[in-house]
Amino acid sequence: MDQESFHLFLWVMAGIALIVFIALYFVRAGYGIFRTASWGSSLNNKLGWMLMEAPVFFVMLMLWLRSGVGFAAPQFLFFLLFQLHYFQRSFIFPLLMKGKSRMPVTIMSMGIVFNILNGMMQAGGLFYFNTSVPTGTGWGYLLQPHAVIGILLYIIGIAINWHSDNVIRHLRRPGDTRHYLPQKGMYRYVTSANYFGELTEWTGFALLTASPAAWVFVWWTAANLVPRADAIHRRYVQEFGREAVGRRKRIIPFLY
Repeated sequence: MDQESFHLFLWVMAGIALIVFIALYFVRAGYGIFRTASWGSSLNNKLGWMLMEAPVFFVMLMLWLRSGVGFAAPQFLFFLLFQLHYFQRSFIFPLLMKGKSRMPVTIMSMGIVFNILNGMMQAGGLFYFNTSVPTGTGWGYLLQPHAVIGILLYIIGIAINWHSDNVIRHLRRPGDTRHYLPQKGMYRYVTSANYFGELTEWTGFALLTASPAAWVFVWWTAANLVPRADAIHRRYVQEFGREAVGRRKRIIPFLY
């Protein structure tokens, strides 16, 4: 793939994300609290998450090895930060899950396709076609204001994401199947604090890397999570009442 084809790939991915963004306001993705039998056959949630998320980890690893970038700065740091998220998401997060939830095979399959394409997109943007940060730029790049802000946002975002997931995991006691309204951490401000953390994390990553591909991924993250956050907010209002939800926003504190 040459640079022109890669840029076309980015535009196509951004266009598909727009379609996804609109569609998810009308169709609720059938996993988690919105899973229904209409989504067809399903498998164990832990296995589903692992199979869905792991491909991007291995695609990124393979393309990094083939790129020849090696341990050059700052690309190696970009690689480590990306892999940190997906190592946790692929191999740790599923093992921490509680309960006996199931994931539709359809959802898992769509996730696998996206993650493979995203691995190609991010590796291309970081190692092959990132003209903004040429390989070997050096560690001094990290002192630039946008890079400092990007690293801070990435750290804050991943911390919020992990903490919020932990809050959700401990809402129920063993054997309890009821739904509860999360109250701790950023859940005091939004009903989808884990999504807010992930959106913050990838925005920081895009600022740090100055990669158009990373910004397309931010758009994809928003296209997927913002409509779902809206659906979760509406579900909480319906289930617990407007007074219980209070002035919490959906995904971005004080805004939406």
